[in-house]
Amino acid sequence: MATDKTIKVSASNIKLAFWLVTILFFMWGVSYGLIDVMNKNFQNQLGITKATSGLLQAAYFGGYFVIATPAALVARKFGFKGGIIMGLALYAIGALLIIPASNAYSFNMFLGAFFILACGLGSLETNANPYITKLGDDKDAAFRINIAQIFNGVGQFLGPIIGGALFLSVTHGGDVADNMRSVQMVYVGIAAIIIVMLLLFVFNKLPEGSEVSGSTDSLADNEVSYAKLFSYRHFRSGALAQFLYVAAQVGAGAFFINYSVDHWSEVTDSQAAFFFSIALVAFMVGRVVTTPLLKKFRPGCVLGIYSLINVCIMILLNILTGSVSVFTLIASFFFMSISFPTIFALSITDIPDALVKTASSVLIMTIVGGAIMPYFMGLVADYHNIETSFLLLIPCFLFVAWYGFFGSCPKVMKRD
Repeated sequence: MATDKTIKVSASNIKLAFWLVTILFFMWGVSYGLIDVMNKNFQNQLGITKATSGLLQAAYFGGYFVIATPAALVARKFGFKGGIIMGLALYAIGALLIIPASNAYSFNMFLGAFFILACGLGSLETNANPYITKLGDDKDAAFRINIAQIFNGVGQFLGPIIGGALFLSVTHGGDVADNMRSVQMVYVGIAAIIIVMLLLFVFNKLPEGSEVSGSTDSLADNEVSYAKLFSYRHFRSGALAQFLYVAAQVGAGAFFINYSVDHWSEVTDSQAAFFFSIALVAFMVGRVVTTPLLKKFRPGCVLGIYSLINVCIMILLNILTGSVSVFTLIASFFFMSISFPTIFALSITDIPDALVKTASSVLIMTIVGGAIMPYFMGLVADYHNIETSFLLLIPCFLFVAWYGFFGSCPKVMKRD
């Protein structure tokens, strides 16, 4: 009888759960897409330096790093749904704190608001990523998470468009008060949507992942530990692969405009920013085009091939010039598109459900790699040139390629 009830609950709620979680992917994509715009907007409106505005990224990635473990603990006690509800609440609170920050024209208050907002996003990612991989058979986990990540790509693309139209358009010909009101309008709107989402999760009965995936693995509470988790080689290697991949993606994006201006003499900063938006479209298209392939071919092989192509692209960036070099860099975003969700899915495949929430928190913490690589790329660019800095990404892509081909095969390391 218990089995029949589980199947009935899963069948009636599985689609609702999938689409509600997919909307979350879109919403944190929008937030991420707005960050770079806010950086430039604060420079223009609050009179801060580029170095100071970079603290916004530190607050953002710092929120992810800090919240990942608490979010996993909440999920272990209250399930994925509990962790998602906590994330939505923090997301809404952070968005609403933009109101006093913009009224006071205070960058420090903005940092606090975005830190709390990012804690909400980190909690959502810690829970939504593994949850969607468990809403079905493990063999299709990479396919499901890439479907959801397509909507995340749409959000990342729309974020700069929204910010550019409502923030930066006020920069010229308007005063600070007008600009801050536009900022408030956007984030109050986001908060309203997030509150509606929170209510939908609270009042709808949603299946826990194991009910759908049919996993029968279980561990006693005293067996749920980091030592047990890291005994899985494919997870341990996957965490490092995710750290290096995020470092490469953020580094490539951080210096896209610099590279474009340096290598295509006719391009201005604003035009380079437009080409960066094309790169984000390529990123989204890459997920749309490649996701069906993950049903036909082993996801690890697709990941490995795409990563090796990016190794070649990083080398070509040091050889090519003019428009060809810029469009080659754009192509790299197409081949990076499926990396994060695919590494995530491969890392948690075939590990006990009791460890999945802890595993997810570790994988979300690896996003901190995005705060590290831009600094080292900047050093190389300052002391040598911008194209040489992209060579730092080659070891990252090589390791991800190895992980796709070989390291992602599940295997528990035997201990004495």
